[in-house]
Parts: sequence; structure tokens; C-alpha cells
Amino acid sequence: MKIGFIGCGNMGSAMIGGILKKGVFAKEEIIVSNLTEEGSRRSREKLGVVTTMDNCEVVKNARIVILAVKPQFYEEVIREVKAFLTPEHIVIGIAPGKTLGWLEEKCEQPLKVVRLMPNTPAQVGEGMTGVCINERVTEEDLQEVLTITNSFGRTEVVPERLMDAVGAVSGCSPAYVFMFIEAMADAAVAQGMPRKQAYQFATQAVLGSAKMVLETGMHPGELKDMVCSPAGTTIEGVRTLEKQGFRSAVFEALQACSDKGKRM
Repeated sequence: MKIGFIGCGNMGSAMIGGILKKGVFAKEEIIVSNLTEEGSRRSREKLGVVTTMDNCEVVKNARIVILAVKPQFYEEVIREVKAFLTPEHIVIGIAPGKTLGWLEEKCEQPLKVVRLMPNTPAQVGEGMTGVCINERVTEEDLQEVLTITNSFGRTEVVPERLMDAVGAVSGCSPAYVFMFIEAMADAAVAQGMPRKQAYQFATQAVLGSAKMVLETGMHPGELKDMVCSPAGTTIEGVRTLEKQGFRSAVFEALQACSDKGKRM
């Protein structure tokens, strides 16, 4: 096997789905460890990859090892597998707060270490991933990692000092976008629109607006101004959002998210 996942929850499954869809690795080149037999069965049936319930088997059989467990389990998992790690391995962490230095220290040997901060839209091939690396990762290694992350969305290489910001602006923000969509749909339902239709209108509006920012390269404020006709309905809505502290609430939410990541 060429790549292994220790843990295979939503994020791990999303990453593997993109890898398989883009043909980066074949199913038989991916090994996944699960905590339970039920989890292993789901991974086999859903993804078709090689499965095990032994984390050490992943490290023994894969050169690239992705730690796809929850942050609170990182230390326990590393303690379990560190004896089987070699300088040829690339160890990839995807948890907030677990720095390159922390990962290498816990592995107790000099290793190639990478941090990723992906997000859940990777499940539909529209993820946004931040990547940072330590000094032992070669350019060839980095390109291999980017091939993996680009298979389920877009990637930006950033200095590690920005990884908490990445976690806030893309890692956690899908939850806030979903809340925004839900709130807009609720308002449409209050106006008499069927809920299923309301979600279609709200969701497509968000999708199309995001594509306009990415594809036109225009400033979001400029695009907003294009919608706000003088004395029109949109500017009245903007006035109400500003009155209710919309921008400040978003700012504070992302700041809180970043601060929490630093403490993990």
C-alpha cells in the first residue's frame, strides 16, 4: 500500500473519496484502520479499500500515514505506532492545534511531517485545504501531498503561523455557511415558500455567489455593490444586517474559532 489512514470518519472518508475519484491511488493501494469491526465493514463496503483494526499495520504497510482521528486521540495513537515509523514515512496530521513540532516530538524521532487543514466540502470535491510542512519534507514530497489534496478541492501552502486562521476561515466556516443557508430558507418559508424549494433557492444563491468571487477575481464588496440598487430591496437588507451586527458576529466567530484552535 502507498497511503494509510489511521481513522476513517467523515473527513478521512471524504479525502479517500477524492483520491479514488481522481485516480491518485487505487483501492488496493490504500489501507485504513478503524476502531471497530463495524467501522471496518463500512470502509470496505463504501470505499473498497484495505482495512484493519490494527493502527500499526497501517504504518507498516504505507509510506504516507494520515492521522485522521480526533485531536484528543493523537497522543495515544502516536504512542502506539511510533516504534514502526521510519525516516521514509511522511506523517500527516489534520487536527487543529497539533503543530509540526508537537507531532515530531511525540514521534520521538526526526520525520517528514505535514499538517493539513481540510474541510468537509471535500466530500463533494470542493474542499479547501491549507498545507504546511517541516524542513525534512522535500519538494517532491510536497508535490505528492498536493496531488492528494487537490483531488478533493483546492489547496494553498501556508506558513504554519497561519494554520489556525486556515482552520477558522475554511475548516470551521462551512458550519456557519450552513447556518446562513438554513436561516435564509427559514425566512423564505415564513413568506410561504415550501421548505424544500426554499433550500434550493438559498443554496444555489450561496453557490453562485461564491463562484462569482472565485471566477471574476472581483472584490466581494464590489460584487455586493452591483446587487444593491439605489433605494432598492437589497440595500435595505444590507442596512438591517449591519444594524444587527452581521459582520461583527462573523468576525468574532472566526476569531473565537482561531483562538480555540491555538489552545488545543
